[in-house]
Amino acid sequence: MKVLITRPRAQSAEFGTALQQSGFEPVYFPVIEIHPVDDFSELDKALSEIERYAWLVFTSVNAVDVVFDRIAIVGTKHASPLLGHVKIAAVGPKTAETLRKYGMAPQFVPDEFVGEAILPGLGDLRRKWVLLPRAEIARQALPKAIVSGGGLAHEIIVYQTLPAEVDAEGLAALKAGVDWVTFTSPSTVQNFAQITRQNGLDPLNLPGNPKIACIGPITENAAREEGFDVAVLAQEYTTEGLLEVIREWRQCVEGT
Repeated sequence: MKVLITRPRAQSAEFGTALQQSGFEPVYFPVIEIHPVDDFSELDKALSEIERYAWLVFTSVNAVDVVFDRIAIVGTKHASPLLGHVKIAAVGPKTAETLRKYGMAPQFVPDEFVGEAILPGLGDLRRKWVLLPRAEIARQALPKAIVSGGGLAHEIIVYQTLPAEVDAEGLAALKAGVDWVTFTSPSTVQNFAQITRQNGLDPLNLPGNPKIACIGPITENAAREEGFDVAVLAQEYTTEGLLEVIREWRQCVEGT
């Protein structure tokens, strides 16, 4: 079975390897690219005044990488002294794992891997600042929840999610027919639909009639809004969870 991966190329290798090890054939068709912003002045100022924040909340691996790359560039070799005055929260095990690679252990990781689920773990936020380094298209549910809890949400855009250049090999495979299309964020859904239309395909009527798999309910909602019929939804909102539900679907079909 051919499984199309729409996430950025740099983040696809581990998922692709796991698919191969489970007997699937990964097809790489990245539809988004992650680009750090050009102007880091607002982030630099926030980092220099980090003691004013009660929490620093990371909602994606991308935000972690961009912030810690910036810390290295501005001359702080180790992040621990700089961020030692703030508690850190991470949405999702991958985000937490990436933080640990930089030597930072998050104080809180919610069981549900969506931004607003993090709020109960932040405690009393009344009159407290929360720093949110995010993408320019990030959902507003978390900052709104912080404000409703009496906190002060300081969002800083640190990276952009942009449409990727079309991968010719992946497009050829898609036109020949694949078995699954996987979506890992609303932006992968939207850009996939746009890119396929621009290249003469109907995203809702693709060759081979592939099934749609989504990493979580937010992505699923975006897919349904776009008109896709979602076949499976990961129970754990990770690529491992995505692989598991695809594998379970295959076992179910092969067993009947």
